[in-house]
Amino acid sequence: MTNESSFLRLQARTQRFTLGSPRGFQVSPDGSRVLFLRSASGEDRRHILWRLDVATGTESRLADPHVLLGGGGPTYTEDLPPEERARRERSREQAGGVVGNATDADVRVAAFALSGTLFVADAVTGETRGLDTAAGVIDPRPDPTGRHVAYVAGGALRVIGVDGTGDRALAEPGGPDQACGVAEFIAAEEMSRSRGYWWSPDGTRLLVAFTDKSPVRRWHIADPANPEATPNVVSYPAAGTDNVEVRLAILSLDRERISRVDVDWHGGDLPYLVTAHWSAGGPPLVALQTRDQRRTEIRSVDPDTGATTLLATETDDVWVDIAPGVPAWTPDGRLVRIGVSQGGYRLVVDDKEVTPPSMQVRSVLDVGADILFTATESDPTQVHVYRVDDAGITRMSTSDGVHGAVRGGDVTVLSSWTLERPGSVTDVLRGDERVAGIESLAVDPGVTPNLRLLTLGERELRAALLFPTGYEPGSGKLPVLLDPYGGPHAQRVMASRNAYLGPQWLADQGFAVLIADGRGTPGRGPAWDREVVRDFAGATLDDQVDALRAAAAEFPDLDLSTVAIRGWSYGGYLAALAVLRRPDVFHAAIAGAPVTDWRLYDTHYTERYLGHPDEEPAVYDRNSLIDDAPKLERPLLIIHGLADDNVVVAHSVRLSAALVAAGRPHALLPLPGVTHMTPQDDEVAENFMLMQVRWLRDALGLAAEVAR
Repeated sequence: MTNESSFLRLQARTQRFTLGSPRGFQVSPDGSRVLFLRSASGEDRRHILWRLDVATGTESRLADPHVLLGGGGPTYTEDLPPEERARRERSREQAGGVVGNATDADVRVAAFALSGTLFVADAVTGETRGLDTAAGVIDPRPDPTGRHVAYVAGGALRVIGVDGTGDRALAEPGGPDQACGVAEFIAAEEMSRSRGYWWSPDGTRLLVAFTDKSPVRRWHIADPANPEATPNVVSYPAAGTDNVEVRLAILSLDRERISRVDVDWHGGDLPYLVTAHWSAGGPPLVALQTRDQRRTEIRSVDPDTGATTLLATETDDVWVDIAPGVPAWTPDGRLVRIGVSQGGYRLVVDDKEVTPPSMQVRSVLDVGADILFTATESDPTQVHVYRVDDAGITRMSTSDGVHGAVRGGDVTVLSSWTLERPGSVTDVLRGDERVAGIESLAVDPGVTPNLRLLTLGERELRAALLFPTGYEPGSGKLPVLLDPYGGPHAQRVMASRNAYLGPQWLADQGFAVLIADGRGTPGRGPAWDREVVRDFAGATLDDQVDALRAAAAEFPDLDLSTVAIRGWSYGGYLAALAVLRRPDVFHAAIAGAPVTDWRLYDTHYTERYLGHPDEEPAVYDRNSLIDDAPKLERPLLIIHGLADDNVVVAHSVRLSAALVAAGRPHALLPLPGVTHMTPQDDEVAENFMLMQVRWLRDALGLAAEVAR
């Protein structure tokens, strides 16, 4: 690459250098094959379903959307149902093609949807075919025996034979506000639950979520750039308002009659369905949560009567965390969960804590004869894969970095991201021995971050400091740009090179770029997480200030007279907050898609940290930005996508209106057609970043420079 603009275009074209990386692994129980998703190159946004033969290491294409939809040509056009577009927005999925699939228990039958059409692939024979179904298919899932595929279309849950026969509705919505077998907005956006039905192990019954959004407020998201377009009407459960009503039922497959048994799960007291699990280890499991999130119950469900039995309760004076992969049964019927004890997130099996409090367990990956999980020990920037059995705990990932894994039988697919190289490395292990690898086709960004990972201040804040390429400390003063997310339950400072490619470009524009993870960020235990409760504006902003000052004490090249901050989403909130409340520290800010009034953000996220707005209005006032408008004395650029249905544009418009009313100059940049994800077009993405740098340099009084 000869200049920075080519880096920006390449970053956009490669979706931040993630295209071409293998993902979505599924391992057959006999360990003979691995299914995975990967695009054909590092610049192709359309993902293909691949098969790896573990014995030979041979990769082959199992389902290529170019062939299935394009007739073998190089291009095709996706026509996604609205429900699928919404699912992808919730998961921040920007790619196309086969972006997800589900399999039977043997990982032989794979089902996926392309442009609303259901396809089934046989992972042994390699045959892939489309099935004649109702239109607008989303979330197809084979039953564990591989005989049927369930799917959702038009709000109804349907089932069809793998051979394409017997398509029929199992459950249909009773009205336009109802749906069967899908995850509601809150579940998908905040609970990491993207599905709404679960097969029984024998493939004869399903546990199904039924949703009714009629109690939820309607918001209208218009496109001012196209006034002839009808506004998009969304059901948005803002803090303190009604949520979608969720109920559960067991449906039995019977050719003559579909039977339904409603599940008694005390939805009034426990309105949130966090997740569900159904395996051969025991009856269906559900995790349920109170509205204030201070109690989570794990209950088993009798599939014959719908009665539930309380198995475990987690309580907390502040909130109970949601962890991926639990609850679950072991094959011999023991309950696996993650609980808080002695200052740690600990793996618990039948009420026995099997990990030490010094190890912060992040997720459960697989439950078999032993349990595979991820955790952090002393360094929160690293995430490792472990297994635990009666003999103790073994760490499977051996290099410093961020690791994940998927397992089937005695074969584990281990993915690793490190500081030593860009992208990921994927190893296929049988036991502890590497037997194969899965190739990454991701583009090499050609960037080596000039990076220092730091531990700063009394709170030992983890931070990353990036200097311009070739810059050595002591070479002269540099303006400082803070580039945080900064909010709870999200982490920016990780031991992975790919985390710093974009920040390095910013550093190469002549800045020292500082990224700091403050209180509430993962990896440091429950007490650390809960220090943000009722105090977004205080705790998270104080940590950015402390990190800045501690970094400047260690590196005098940081010019504290010229400090800017930029961020998106919570980072946008933090950026605007910084110039409004700490103009003595911050001299300019770019706030992208900021939350400005927490009463406008969703129930589950906001009430977890700030409580109910009717009960604690002062907390919402203290943590929101609108009343701070008269305080603005520094340059502020507000950017917001007009199609954002997560942090709606009303946040930025209301702050801008308050600033105008107070007579405070600022800039507001609307992005027509843009959602909560930043622009994807190569040229637009490039100009979007160059514009921000030019604005920052002007706002800070720096001489204009051509981007290097």
